[in-house]
Amino acid sequence: MLNRSTIFGAIEQQIAMGADDTLGFAVLTVRISGLREIAIRFGYERGEQAEANAGELIRESLRPVDQVFRAGDETFAVILPGLRTQNHALLAAARLTKAFEQPLNRDSSPWQGRAVMGVVFFPQHGHNADTLWRRAELAVDDAQHRGEHCVFYETRETPTDIAYHDLRDAIESNQLRTYFQPIWDLQKRKLKGAESLARWTSARHGEVKPTDFVPFAEQSDLISPLTRWSINSTFRHAARLRALPDFAFAINLSPRAFARPGLTEQLMDALNIWDVAPTSVIIEVTETALVNDLNLTVQVLRRLRDKGMRIAIDDFGTGYASIAYLSKFPATELKIDRSLVGAVAGDPRMAKLVQSIVSLAHHMNLTATAEGIEDAVTQQMLGDMDCDFAQGYHLGAPEPAVDFIARFATKQAEARPA
Repeated sequence: MLNRSTIFGAIEQQIAMGADDTLGFAVLTVRISGLREIAIRFGYERGEQAEANAGELIRESLRPVDQVFRAGDETFAVILPGLRTQNHALLAAARLTKAFEQPLNRDSSPWQGRAVMGVVFFPQHGHNADTLWRRAELAVDDAQHRGEHCVFYETRETPTDIAYHDLRDAIESNQLRTYFQPIWDLQKRKLKGAESLARWTSARHGEVKPTDFVPFAEQSDLISPLTRWSINSTFRHAARLRALPDFAFAINLSPRAFARPGLTEQLMDALNIWDVAPTSVIIEVTETALVNDLNLTVQVLRRLRDKGMRIAIDDFGTGYASIAYLSKFPATELKIDRSLVGAVAGDPRMAKLVQSIVSLAHHMNLTATAEGIEDAVTQQMLGDMDCDFAQGYHLGAPEPAVDFIARFATKQAEARPA
């Protein structure tokens, strides 16, 4: 049961101390998966010991000033006072993730736990204890749904209430549309590819965001037909640009797609149907695919890479699986998350971090792609960092694939005008 009075009292105390506007504080909901299984398999005494070990690991990973509370089964509340930016909360979350790489109950029955965290930051995410805690709970639910270690609370509009048969019919009747967003070579200042994105205009709801209909498909059996539609629609359009030299098409695959058999065969069949070379395809996967089932994901992606396709880790830098798994993962490139790229012009420390990621990629013989470039200054800075490729609204917004093709099918990729 939530120790509400103690936890809320500690949060309200931090709020009352917040007269110094230069500092904020973070509240984390930390769930340790595996504690219940320890109790069931080895007895409740060992389960309680594992829970005590988990609490101690959390405390040892943080500063003396940080506060840790039991908040229910498998759940802890953490308060991180005196933080200047949200990035400091991410550093603490990274330490917690690292701590749980060691097994619980090391002296009796070793069992691997996994920390999943939801994070809120005062005052951006709320001004009272109840709001902050509820939003931290929503964030940790979101992290578990995505298969990620840590998620910040995000203010959202109410999601569209999608009906199963509406999305099913839209996929089956080819009512979805493929959009392409250009990818530029930063060093040569040439268009070198495009990322494929799905869009849906519903007769009932109008424009439905991908952040609404893709998770809905993942939670139902519609992810397989959606993946099949996306692959074939992308390659159908890509076939018209096959004459462009070294032009690549990036396609996002849901982590759920790797759990379904026949993904490699499905991709190869579509390439054969549309006469698209495997070497012109980039398969983009998020760290969620690694966390959910590393062995299966690596096995499938190695097969795709052996066929000539390139493999990109999308949203790199926002999670904590990438660096640990990078040596095992058959990646050919890293895509640096827009939340990092967007801050380089105004935050010297973030610029150093992005430069380090670019260097890391090159040291591992990978290319680096910066996502979310929104202005010329950021573009120039990433170019100076020797980043290979980039995309973002400054370089080109997503547009219908048919319009993209109409502009580029008859000419070689050209340098972007100043």
